[in-house]
Amino acid sequence: MAWVTRSTTSQNAIFDAHRDDPEFGYRFLADEVRAQGFEVSDRVVWRICRDMGWWSCFGKPRRRKGSRTGTPAHDDLVLRRFSASAPNQLWVADITEHPTAEGKLYCCAIKDLYSNRIVGWSLDSRMKARLVVAAIEMAVARRGDVAGCILHSDRGSQFRARKVQRALTRHRLVGSMGQVGAAGDNAAMESFFALLQRNVLDRQRWATRDQLRIAIVTWIERTYHRRRRQAALGRLTPIEYETIITPQTATAA
Repeated sequence: MAWVTRSTTSQNAIFDAHRDDPEFGYRFLADEVRAQGFEVSDRVVWRICRDMGWWSCFGKPRRRKGSRTGTPAHDDLVLRRFSASAPNQLWVADITEHPTAEGKLYCCAIKDLYSNRIVGWSLDSRMKARLVVAAIEMAVARRGDVAGCILHSDRGSQFRARKVQRALTRHRLVGSMGQVGAAGDNAAMESFFALLQRNVLDRQRWATRDQLRIAIVTWIERTYHRRRRQAALGRLTPIEYETIITPQTATAA
């Protein structure tokens, strides 16, 4: 009976890991479950996933007809109107990646369209739901009361993960998502990542993730926020715009 209980508990842990990150294969799921303290082999996890039909969304289409991973996508509340008349009214978010000699580094960033300030960012060696959650938590910590703020993204599995939806609910944020395959539906975030690509990512070959991580954070917090003037902001930087136009929002400057 004790063995059955442990088996059921580990199976629940595998399902929770798959539900939160549906792109993971069985080896990554096994790593996640073992990190939670369960003693299971890759083979056991594979067998459970096979029996239950829990397949990576990047693998073969073996899911039963009508089954879905993650949570349902949000409606598009933005409709390509990328502007805001006040802080914490409309945020946009996206994920980019770049290779290093150690492997890829993934960056999730959240921009407030009022001042174009990157209010939240996170960096990780894996493109998991926790990457998005960490960026949301940073943004909320910096901005304070964000109830009612719209967070717009694409329909990637990371943004549809239950961990992310719980974070939105916890902070009373409103989810919004563009259409599948429509890059223009998140053009405001694409433009920021294009700047990051030109000014940091493509400037050299990166030996380590830490080296690239430091370069990205330095460029965002020092150059983009404090030195790069933007025509849309009256030739002010994002920090200057928030300080001069709305002094009460200049927190964590």
